[in-house]
Amino acid sequence: MKNKLLSCILPGYKDPLIWKTAQSILDNAVGEVEIICVLDGYYPSSEEIIDDPRVKILHLGKNRGMRGAINAGVAISKGEYIMRADCHCTFAKGFDKVILDTIEDNWIVTPTRYFLDPIKWKRMNLPPVNFAKLVIKGGKFTAENWKERDEEMKDVIIGETMGMQGSCWFMKKSWWDKVIGELQTEGYGNLIQDSHEMIFKTWKAGGKMMLNKNTWHSHKHRSFPRTHNNGAPENPANCQDGYKYALDIWSDYYYNEIVPKWKI
Repeated sequence: MKNKLLSCILPGYKDPLIWKTAQSILDNAVGEVEIICVLDGYYPSSEEIIDDPRVKILHLGKNRGMRGAINAGVAISKGEYIMRADCHCTFAKGFDKVILDTIEDNWIVTPTRYFLDPIKWKRMNLPPVNFAKLVIKGGKFTAENWKERDEEMKDVIIGETMGMQGSCWFMKKSWWDKVIGELQTEGYGNLIQDSHEMIFKTWKAGGKMMLNKNTWHSHKHRSFPRTHNNGAPENPANCQDGYKYALDIWSDYYYNEIVPKWKI
């Protein structure tokens, strides 16, 4: 594995599973990691906090929403590589080695996604999600399961994909600095479309969105309640405005460049 620090950013709003998620990273990473728990305008009880020098707490005095929390975590990260994960995930043993051994400087990489039962804290016995197709549906960009590509690429372990859920991704910090800059809150709002913004920016800069099936994360199944997406009362999602803004900014590029490339 490339002997480099991986900064793992966990943006959370009153999610009690953030500490279990951090512990899963500690238990399963085999290289050097720092975990940045971004507490988006709230304080946990002192008994919850993990006493480990690799775990850092970033408290935001006011709730900023998911986008602002991610930006804040990246801003203080020290790793050559960054990982962002939701606060209700578990990870495969050696996930960091698998990703960092093969990642390229201009890639965003997501691992295979399984589903997590957060009560039993166990990966559920459900088929995983691999390749995702980026489509416009219901007035917004969304990534949906791409069964045709799954079949076409069944023997390919690391392959290009169009989209991801956004619950776990990796990239080189220099790519973030050069291409992403930060997740934009103006227009998009505070919570939504972050993964799509990053993918479009990456494509325009000549990079790729990649899937690595050699490792996995499991993400809380949708049948269990969410936390950050509800937001604080003073920080509404403004979802419809954000969805419309994303379409206004990116739909021409999507239809003129991406759809012909992928032949969808």
